[in-house]
Amino acid sequence: MSERSMQEPTFLILTALAAGPQHGYGVITDVQEISGGRVRLRAGTLYAALDRLQSEGLIATDREEIVDGRVRRYYRLTREGGTRLAEEAERLRRNADTASARLRTRLASGALTVLGPAGGTA
Repeated sequence: MSERSMQEPTFLILTALAAGPQHGYGVITDVQEISGGRVRLRAGTLYAALDRLQSEGLIATDREEIVDGRVRRYYRLTREGGTRLAEEAERLRRNADTASARLRTRLASGALTVLGPAGGTA
């Protein structure tokens, strides 16, 4: 297992690429969709992250094509990237399970009031 947790944008980029190779704009829109609109990557941020992930061996260039006279590069998840993503997803799942169990215990004891979506009690 990795020595430190992954930042959310990295997790979301790798998650986007887990579905298959994508070009930069595809990753940007997929990350926004996966995060429910909470994370909106800017092109400069994305390409810096893609360069870093490529140098770490977590992603690789899949192919390039010319579209409207410009190079469109597609990226894919590597085996190592898939392994790291699976490890991080498992770490997050364990943490969420622990939080949920503790909240259920508090709720059962009456020490917690659950708020509904509009902020009122459920």
